[in-house]
Amino acid sequence: MAKEFLEGNFAMAEAAVRAGVEAYFGYPITPQTEILEWMSHRMPELGRAFLQAESEVAAINMVYGAACTGARVMSSSSSPGVSLMQEGLSYIAGTEVPMVLIDVVRGGPGLGNIAPSQGDYNQLVHGGGHGDYHPIVLAPASVQEAIDLTVLAFDLAEKYRNICMIMADGSIGQMMEPAELPEMRPLRTITPDWATDGCQGREQRILTSILIDPTLEEIYNHKILDTWYRIQANEIRYKEYYLDDAEYVVIGFGTAGRIALTAVRNARAQGIKIGLFRPISLSPFPFPQLEELAKTAQGILVTEMNTGQMLEDVKMAVKGRVPIEFYARVGGIVPYPDEILGEIHRLVHEPKNIGGDPRQRWMQRLKDGVITLS
Repeated sequence: MAKEFLEGNFAMAEAAVRAGVEAYFGYPITPQTEILEWMSHRMPELGRAFLQAESEVAAINMVYGAACTGARVMSSSSSPGVSLMQEGLSYIAGTEVPMVLIDVVRGGPGLGNIAPSQGDYNQLVHGGGHGDYHPIVLAPASVQEAIDLTVLAFDLAEKYRNICMIMADGSIGQMMEPAELPEMRPLRTITPDWATDGCQGREQRILTSILIDPTLEEIYNHKILDTWYRIQANEIRYKEYYLDDAEYVVIGFGTAGRIALTAVRNARAQGIKIGLFRPISLSPFPFPQLEELAKTAQGILVTEMNTGQMLEDVKMAVKGRVPIEFYARVGGIVPYPDEILGEIHRLVHEPKNIGGDPRQRWMQRLKDGVITLS
């Protein structure tokens, strides 16, 4: 299909429609409200289910019920709204039913603001809800990627009977750029063999997250973990730029990674051999690929729009073998390419630090006025 000039939120919503979503339940919250707005007329227009719930808590539990019937179902929200959904998400994970959640992240903590942020990394990647479970989390860096990953999210959720999340931010959700939507998929006509869709003519099926017997709960946790190992083995996604001859590596995801690419290109134009590694799957995280990069890199710069939540995973992958530095803008501020370019020069030309905390060094430079914030 031809490219159109699309806003990220509308594009993700329409991508979900074309991927065959059968039911949407949500609650308005900036900067993702356009997703709900689009669904409010598009879903009824196609004879599909749309409901604006009274709260995020209600919305996620409606998703839970619809998912148990085998329907393709989703919700969307933004940071504090996702926090309210965490209990329901744990129930969904504990019942092993598939669903898709789009989180258009905003500045925080607390009510924060409606500006772009990546502060939900830990909330999405490292749990949020109670218990041992792992959602799949995908981070787009463009409107086109947001479309493609939304479609993929439904397929992955159903393949593994797992939660799949899109971690966008306010920039991705609100920006407009040329992108191509997929063809409309037909709705499925076959109900999954685990779905509770009425038991006339077959044995009863039961879906629940309640396992009173601890021995049964332990076995079930083993099953969930085994599924996660399969996801780790098969669903790691990332993009590499200019890494063939790179001596230094920048690591960033989503909008931060997109901006870092401009800085990397400018640095290479100045003769610096540097590349970019951009994780797309934040969960499963590309640990093996970063461990391999650490064998040849002379230094790594991690850049995020939070205070170093992904940094911890990078450090775990690198295992102290390569100097790591950190740069961030937080609270809803988006970095400029020149800021990251300046950090690249510092990484290359200043003495390397193998030990210590990259985050503390970044904070100290802020306090010392070495970093000037615009």
